[in-house]
Amino acid sequence: MTTPGQMRNMRACMICSYVQTFQKFKVNGCPNCEPLLSHLGHEVVEDTTSPMFEGLIALREPTKSWVARWQRVDGFEKGIYAVKVSGNLPEEILRELESSNFFYQPRDGSDVMDD
Repeated sequence: MTTPGQMRNMRACMICSYVQTFQKFKVNGCPNCEPLLSHLGHEVVEDTTSPMFEGLIALREPTKSWVARWQRVDGFEKGIYAVKVSGNLPEEILRELESSNFFYQPRDGSDVMDD
């Protein structure tokens, strides 16, 4: 559980928009992206997460949620997600995602959804 005082320590993953405290990202990584980036170590947390995000969505059953489909997180873990995440991933992370055959879609709202 997150207290209101911890909100200033919250960050959102720029890859999947999952939200948790910076410390949890450092210790556990992102529950959705860790398999893709685990070999890079926990030092990529600052490069792959952002403290600047808008809105929160709580998802208990992502596969059954139209909101999860709309936000493109229906294949991810249950939890809290940001509606929009500001920030840019470093080129090395983008190359790593591409080499893993992961289709990256920016979470800042700049990518127009075709649904």
